Amino acid sequence: MNWREQIFQEFTPQVAALTLVADPDNLVTETEVLQEIQARGFAVLLFEDAIAFRYVYESQYRHRLEQGQSIELVIIFPGEAQQLNSLPYDLLQNSRQVNFSLNQLFPHLSYSIVNDLDRSYFDDLYQAQTDHNPQNLGDNATKDFILRYVFKIAPEQINQTVDLLLMLLRRHYRGQSLPRILDNYLIQQLNNIFSSSRDGTPTKRSEKESSTKGDRLFFSRWPLATIISNRQAFFAFLQKHWLDFIQHLFANSQRVAESSATYGNSASINLPFDHEDIRVYIDNLFIEGYLQPINAHNLGVTTAKLQLHPWVKAGLSLDPTIEQRQRYQKLLSAVNSSVPKQDAKYQEWLKFAATWAELIVLWQQQQKSNQEQSSVTADDFQTLQAKVDDNFFPWVNLHYSSLYNQLGTTPVMVHQIPRFLARYCEAAKTNKVALVVVDGLAFDQWLILQKVLLTQRPQWQFSTEAVFAWIPTITSVSRQAIFAGKAPFAFPNSLDTTAKEANLWNQFWVDQGFPSVEVAYAKGLGELDSITEVEKIVAHPKVRVVGLVVDTVDKIMHGMQLGTAGMHNQVHQWAEQGFMSSLLNLLLQHNFKVVITSDHGNLEATGIGQPKEGAIADLRGERVRVYPDNVLRDKVKSDFTTAIEWPAIGLPVKYLPLLAPGRTAFIRTGEKIVGHGGISLEELVVPFIQVEG
Repeated sequence: MNWREQIFQEFTPQVAALTLVADPDNLVTETEVLQEIQARGFAVLLFEDAIAFRYVYESQYRHRLEQGQSIELVIIFPGEAQQLNSLPYDLLQNSRQVNFSLNQLFPHLSYSIVNDLDRSYFDDLYQAQTDHNPQNLGDNATKDFILRYVFKIAPEQINQTVDLLLMLLRRHYRGQSLPRILDNYLIQQLNNIFSSSRDGTPTKRSEKESSTKGDRLFFSRWPLATIISNRQAFFAFLQKHWLDFIQHLFANSQRVAESSATYGNSASINLPFDHEDIRVYIDNLFIEGYLQPINAHNLGVTTAKLQLHPWVKAGLSLDPTIEQRQRYQKLLSAVNSSVPKQDAKYQEWLKFAATWAELIVLWQQQQKSNQEQSSVTADDFQTLQAKVDDNFFPWVNLHYSSLYNQLGTTPVMVHQIPRFLARYCEAAKTNKVALVVVDGLAFDQWLILQKVLLTQRPQWQFSTEAVFAWIPTITSVSRQAIFAGKAPFAFPNSLDTTAKEANLWNQFWVDQGFPSVEVAYAKGLGELDSITEVEKIVAHPKVRVVGLVVDTVDKIMHGMQLGTAGMHNQVHQWAEQGFMSSLLNLLLQHNFKVVITSDHGNLEATGIGQPKEGAIADLRGERVRVYPDNVLRDKVKSDFTTAIEWPAIGLPVKYLPLLAPGRTAFIRTGEKIVGHGGISLEELVVPFIQVEG
């Protein structure tokens, strides 16, 4: 029995037509819980915004309930059980009421600590509770319990450099997300242990004890406050000390320009990269792009010397062309074995999207530099691409409807980003946030942009995560959802335009208690001369919240005739012009927390013909058509039998998309474009980046 079974027991079909659920801890909205409830025949509706709820309830459910139709509706209220009485009387009078909370699931653990934990870890926590039967643990004891049994971290067992490095590698390579409160506790525990090794008491110690004390003294030089909590900072730490390690390994004392320019001056820590437990990570760290190989020639490392330590080859560059091909082949193999299955958790697809984007970039580089082998490599890549598509679409079909109510430590879908920013602003009255939406930026194009930005501003750090866009993956749906902070059904009257974005953005923040004077919005950015407009906004002493739309990438895409390779080339050229680095630098200088995201990605698609539909479509996109009713959509579907009739998930009832299947588009047969609107990993999973200067 897992924690979900306690919830499922309350959802037996044919008990009540209307069930009100008090869900203050977002348990019922967890992906697997929602899916099982829906699989049992229940319709599910979230009561979060009263106006949006009333629109959906009145248009889809009320008349069916009043007429006694065969429907069982579950309304989830994200508040305490006693707050259910605040719901409209017509809901209360004929409903069954139930409630779920963390106190019911984890009665002996500290509520505040468990509530900070990402719900994806509840399976492990529930199992640990079953196995170890803890009794009424306080805050610190709960923190220790979670660290030990959920994340397998026992601070007192970290005695040597290898122990600490291995713990950090396991965590950050897997992308484990610990709440800030757990990170702070872990740092405190480690500092306490390390400081006890500096007590100076002149006691006689064994050789092993002396070694342990020496290592723990050595830990004081590690920037624990940043590398424990910040994934990007940890990999930057590894990158910096990989150079020191290689210099030490090959007994080369030459301090090369690359060292001072790229990695800065650092006291050598000599991380044990050569330890057998650490070495197993080295290849993947470089292959998957977490670390970058350093120039072997500048360090005086020759092929002959390298034969003494062949395992370091992944982290050194001798012949970039050969190494690029080798890295591509290794990453191709790694990605092939790690494509998430159709029953994967959403976190697996978000993590995989970044690796897939890295492979797309390498693939395009291979195409450019190895024309004579392009047909061979194309077969391999396209076979893998088909595998990704074949796994991703069924997963989306099954799981997408449960995504927009998910709550993680970071946003799961793009419309949740404003709430993430609001929590930061609410933490302190001096906190300021800037959301930069780069319209149409796919994940692989972000990697191109990031590389240029790091060349221009090597001191910056980018915390890279991913979020799901809205389907259909078009600007008027997904970008508006970002600035509204709501699902598209909440703004049904503006789904054919973006003209109301500024109002939606302002209204979201006013609803959170922020005065309008503190909120700003600007769009049409992307050229250097538009920096002046942003300067005026951020210089205003009262502005705390800024929403910015950079539309250059979307303009590049809609004029692109050279496919993905052309997109990479044009994004690179645009990045080198310096607009993005100037924009981000301006925001950071004015002390804004900066977040970059996109409303949708894009992909290279092939035409399957244009529907002959006259004016019956509300939207005629290259990858999607939208119709006001099923009759009109069915008429076009009959001519394009493989097209996808996408249900109105999170959309108004009379907004019915017809999506082009696979990597095709509703354009002239055989014609090639770069477009968006459909369901592909490249269109649907977009970057979510936090920038630190």
